Amino acid sequence: MTDTSPDPAEPALPERLARAIALAGPISLAQFMGAANAHYYATRDPLGAGGDFVTAPEISQMFGELVGLWCADLWDRAGRPACHWVELGPGRGTLAADARRAMARAGFTPPVHLVETSPVLRAAQAERVADATFHDSVETLPAEGALIVVANEFFDALPIRQLVRRDQWHERLIACQDTLFLPIAGKPVPDTVIPEPLRDAAIGSILEVAPAAIGIMRSLGRRIAAQGGALLAIDYGYEGPALGETLQAVKRHGFANPYEAPGEHDLTAHVDFTTLAAAGQTAGLSAWGPMEQAEWLVRLGIDSRAAALARHAPDRAEAIAADRMRLVNGMGALFKVLALTARDWPEPAAFG
Repeated sequence: MTDTSPDPAEPALPERLARAIALAGPISLAQFMGAANAHYYATRDPLGAGGDFVTAPEISQMFGELVGLWCADLWDRAGRPACHWVELGPGRGTLAADARRAMARAGFTPPVHLVETSPVLRAAQAERVADATFHDSVETLPAEGALIVVANEFFDALPIRQLVRRDQWHERLIACQDTLFLPIAGKPVPDTVIPEPLRDAAIGSILEVAPAAIGIMRSLGRRIAAQGGALLAIDYGYEGPALGETLQAVKRHGFANPYEAPGEHDLTAHVDFTTLAAAGQTAGLSAWGPMEQAEWLVRLGIDSRAAALARHAPDRAEAIAADRMRLVNGMGALFKVLALTARDWPEPAAFG
């Protein structure tokens, strides 16, 4: 495994950020969040009971299997073209392994591409999907053949900007005293960057925007529009634009101060699925949804799959039922599912 321990000669991330702010002034929240999450994911496996959070693929194999069957069905009805399967931010590789197993049973055995920058997580992914091709960014994905892209809890961890309403709208910046980081209001921003219905919002209102997520969606959208394929995004979020602060830090399955100890906990923000869909449509794709994860999983047959697993492992029937309950009832309303397809591809399953 790659050695990811910090270089003892290099100052810790909080000190580096504090020094950068002292030299050049406050930085954007996007810069702060980007640096914090890059360090966080590069230096640990954050998943599981002993980590900081658990994702749907780690709860039950049913999740990854249904994702895989969704992909295989779409590929089949698109005419079985030459195709690559891609996952963005694949965690431990659990979803990829479960999806691949389900796809193979349906006759779909595409090359697997994983977009991941963390050496720790790449090592875990390689154990589960040994022949995967790794990429540092979406820009190096294959330029020929359709792309079916899965992004489960990927967009929420990308850097956001926050705009705060005072006498005018201002971008929120991060200042520092010693290594105590705190948000402040920066210079005013033009009203034209604020959606018109929100421009006269009450004093103190916060608007979050995600330029990094939009950039990745547009880049992938252009590729999929030209090459064929689809993108499936599953994340917690809302249909915007909307006001409110959703930035949060998670550590040991609880909430933490997002401005404290950058790089030592996961920073995320809820995904604006309306804006994400619009970015894909602008790139030439058709959008489907978003819909709640609960309805999507039920329409795809999670109840039948849970029943089949319980029949084959009756000693685990209660645990399987609890996992199904967590995916559908626990996470089902907060998490949304959005699909985007090339315009000559069929309507994806469960969205009709």
